Amino acid sequence: MIVFDLKCDSAGHVFEAWFSSSEAFADQQERGLLTCPICGDRKVGKAVMAVGVPKKGNASNDNRLAATTGHTHRETKELLAAMAVAQAKLLEGSQWVGRKFDDQARAMDAGEMEKSTIHGEVTAMEAVALREDGVAVMPLPFPIIPPEKRN
Repeated sequence: MIVFDLKCDSAGHVFEAWFSSSEAFADQQERGLLTCPICGDRKVGKAVMAVGVPKKGNASNDNRLAATTGHTHRETKELLAAMAVAQAKLLEGSQWVGRKFDDQARAMDAGEMEKSTIHGEVTAMEAVALREDGVAVMPLPFPIIPPEKRN
C-alpha cells in the first residue's frame, strides 16, 4: 500500500488516500474515480508532500509522530490494521458487481430486485448522485482489488 496526499482543484482541500500502487492511483484518476471527500470535486491530483528527514540526535520518529498526531507509528499501524479487518468483515458475504454497482444499487432501492450486500465501482459523479437520490451506499476506506485482477 502507498499513501498520497491529494488536493482538489476547486477549493484546494488536501486529504490522504491509500492505493495499492502508483499505477492504481493513475488508473483511478484517469477513470474519474477520485473525488474530494470535502467538496466532491472530481479534479483531484497529488499534493506536495513533505519529505521525512530524520532529526539528528535522540529524537525518535515515534516521539515526533506522537507529538504531531497523538499516535505512535505502532499505534497508527494497529489502527490501520483494525480498519482493514473491519472492512474485510464488512465485505464477508458481499458480492463484487464491478461497474454494475450503480444499476444494481438503484434496482435494489426501487424494489426491482432482492436486496443483498454488494460492492463495486462507481465514478465520483455516480456516487454523489446515488447519495443525493437517497440510495443507501457508503465508500470503503481501502481500495478493493477486483477478483479478475487478483494474482
